[in-house]
Amino acid sequence: MGVFVFLPLVLPLTAWPVARLAEHHLHPRAATRLLTAVAAVLAVCSTLCLALLMVVGTAQLPGNPLPDAWSDPEVRAAVPYDEIAGRAAVPALLALVAVCGRVLLRHRSVRRRAARALAGLPDTPVAVLPDPEPYAYALPAAARRSRGRIVVSRGMLARLGPAERRALFAHERAHLAGRHDRLLLVARLAAAANPFLRPLRTAVTYSAERWADEEAAVRVGSRRVVARAIGRAASASGGARPAVLPGFAVAGPVPRRVAALLAPPPPPRAWPPAGTAVGLALWGAVVGVTVSALSSANSALTLYAVLKAATPL
Repeated sequence: MGVFVFLPLVLPLTAWPVARLAEHHLHPRAATRLLTAVAAVLAVCSTLCLALLMVVGTAQLPGNPLPDAWSDPEVRAAVPYDEIAGRAAVPALLALVAVCGRVLLRHRSVRRRAARALAGLPDTPVAVLPDPEPYAYALPAAARRSRGRIVVSRGMLARLGPAERRALFAHERAHLAGRHDRLLLVARLAAAANPFLRPLRTAVTYSAERWADEEAAVRVGSRRVVARAIGRAASASGGARPAVLPGFAVAGPVPRRVAALLAPPPPPRAWPPAGTAVGLALWGAVVGVTVSALSSANSALTLYAVLKAATPL
């Protein structure tokens, strides 16, 4: 394996430039999907290599259930600094599993609490809660055949005019149609698996909101109305919505979203020219993802061959 086993742990750094540039130069739909895919692949590769290091480190611990031959010098020679890296990988992978499990449990808990808040209300696409606190969010469907719902408080509706209410509902429908909750969950899990991917999680959160903003502007027919609705909702919002669900004017820097809506629509081009800054950053992220995938695959196959040769028949 050599040093290749360590590369996927640090290659997420190659995606940092595109995480910020994609927000400004790519269509939000393309940026959200691209950054989510990059984060997912890099997280899987780094987790795989951490698991490979853990196998070598666990085999060195007394009383482990692995074959004794897996701790032979020939096996440890496949990993540089095996004494340090192998043993450090054991608590690191356990911490990774714990953090990712916490993210999943919190996501499930928030969705359950949000669903319980709607108990007793009519089963309509829009649920209006008698709450003076201004908030609005999209509650995804709990089952495949069920439909998602838009949850909005009376406090939020009281602060918006008719046209701005249409913008709010169009924004939340875009979240439901695009299944943004799944993309946000993948980004959160990737950041939990590798802290170097946190900038991508932030960029995905912002781009998903911008994606919904652009969809709402098309449906309403006025970018200025959507910008005004976001500004009014943000100025009144107390942050009461569930933090893991797509919201109207809480997630993402609101001034940047408003400024983007007051500017011309983003170009539909999904892949920018290679000579631009975002094009170079994008190619750098692609190279990082490719090298990470190849390094993790090479390390897995190499360790498999070494362990198979060391295991007695």
